[in-house]
Amino acid sequence: MTDTIGPDVWMQHRVSYGETDTMGVLYYAEYLHIFERGRNAFIRAFGFSYNDVEKRGVYLPVREAGCRYRSSARYDDLLNLRCGISEWRRASFTFHYDIFDESKGRLIAQGFTQHALVNNQGKPLPVPDWFRDSFRSLPSGSGI
Repeated sequence: MTDTIGPDVWMQHRVSYGETDTMGVLYYAEYLHIFERGRNAFIRAFGFSYNDVEKRGVYLPVREAGCRYRSSARYDDLLNLRCGISEWRRASFTFHYDIFDESKGRLIAQGFTQHALVNNQGKPLPVPDWFRDSFRSLPSGSGI
């Protein structure tokens, strides 16, 4: 498992038929969609959404993404995704993801997405203190 800085968030995802290839295996590009769902769950666990961040003038485009496939997931498998932040830089940060089977005993995949912080004209922004501080601890009663 990848080390994260601060808390991490878990979410479950059931593999749908439309996410699989003709052999019933989770299609490789779908992992990036699952990562995105994990990012959204992570941000929501801290009490806000992507929309809230953008209303404050901060946009989070993906600069780089990667995935290491360890084991196959198949149609109707229940997966457990762990999402956390593994690195902060001056104007970017990195989410890391670990996907496990239902029992959390088998690692399915590991990945990352690195995000720049930019304004609405696409110009880089230093990470605002309010943004970094928002992810230091989960609010009580978050249920995660």
